[in-house]
Amino acid sequence: MTTAHDHRRLGRELGLFDTDPLIGAGLPYWLPDGAAVRHTLEEYIRAAERRAGYQHVYSPVLGKRELYEISGHWAHYSDDMFPPMDLGGEQVVLRPSLCPHHAVIYRSRSHSYRELPLRMAELGGMYRSELSGVLGGLTRVRAIQLNDAHIFCTLDQVADEAEAALEMIRRAYQALGITPARYRLSLPGPGGKYVAAPEKWRRSTSLLAGILDRSGLPYKAAEGEAAFYGPKIDVQVTDGAGRESTLSTVQVDFHQPEQFDLHYIGADGARHRPVMVHRSIIGSVERAVAHLIEEHGGAFPAWLAPTQLVILPISDTELPNAADLARRCARLGLRARIAGPDRGSLGGRVREARLVPYQAVIGAKEAAGEHVALRLRDGRRLDPMPVGDALTRISALVEARSTDLWADPAPQQAS
Repeated sequence: MTTAHDHRRLGRELGLFDTDPLIGAGLPYWLPDGAAVRHTLEEYIRAAERRAGYQHVYSPVLGKRELYEISGHWAHYSDDMFPPMDLGGEQVVLRPSLCPHHAVIYRSRSHSYRELPLRMAELGGMYRSELSGVLGGLTRVRAIQLNDAHIFCTLDQVADEAEAALEMIRRAYQALGITPARYRLSLPGPGGKYVAAPEKWRRSTSLLAGILDRSGLPYKAAEGEAAFYGPKIDVQVTDGAGRESTLSTVQVDFHQPEQFDLHYIGADGARHRPVMVHRSIIGSVERAVAHLIEEHGGAFPAWLAPTQLVILPISDTELPNAADLARRCARLGLRARIAGPDRGSLGGRVREARLVPYQAVIGAKEAAGEHVALRLRDGRRLDPMPVGDALTRISALVEARSTDLWADPAPQQAS
């Protein structure tokens, strides 16, 4: 990977995240600017899920060992789990995934077929006992914040729910400025890490292949990449060195509904087994942010940028106008900061803020007329305009989660 696109270097240079040996390997902490990116990303995905009919839950990051014995994680995935902790005579484990908790939440209440599909989502923590040699930046960590969801539905509803999840992924990638490298149908391979249930594997594989075919998405099958309980659709991305990783997934699971004895009451009054569709729109927040840093070189889409507008008063005389503009930005929910004359020449401050989407220059003329001269990150310099007009147009683009810096071609000044 070229150093220019290495998220580990760039993330530290931009003050997004860091690590410390006292906290531990694979356990990065988020600095204020990185936390702003993460928070914005999390709020985006929660809002998208609410619009799509998901209900959000919270569940503990710990669970009894018995929970993972029932789910199959202990038998098939324990090498990637942290050792159990003894608490009051019981063994408790840091969870490696959220699906067992969601299965238990589902079965805590009775459900009618009229409630299905029931879409349950959580941005929750989970933990993987990764070896030290594979840890790196935000892409391989031991503490993971996962954008996870589980849809409990009838067999007839599986295809529609999986296709809707793929559409959510497409829209998220469009807003984030991400291009998927390819779609992969991940299948079991040789070895004993998979649940021994040939008929369930056949049915779930056939369902996912049909969904990909109907969606018109080109894909390749890959053996040995399935989850232990079922096949999955993986959306692959590549980093600056061409290395591929999975960002988003859609999975069909017949195994865990049976293990946890999940059911719903059908129209016939009898008990029926739901299917469990696992889906993650942006995967782990850590890996998503790592990819965004490398994809954009730190020049995030305006709605996601840690600082969306930097205010550049030419002299101390314009500082009160700059402070007023910063307050107006805060009221609109825009992330703005002032870079005053004490930080150097105007040209130097412009260069320092080169990754910020919008630079608002305020000189004597702009201050007198309550105008602002905007410079866009792509080099465009717009004619001075009323402050209210500028903020309205910027806010509209941010609220639309647009990757465009400006809505329409605007008059430009010569550089």
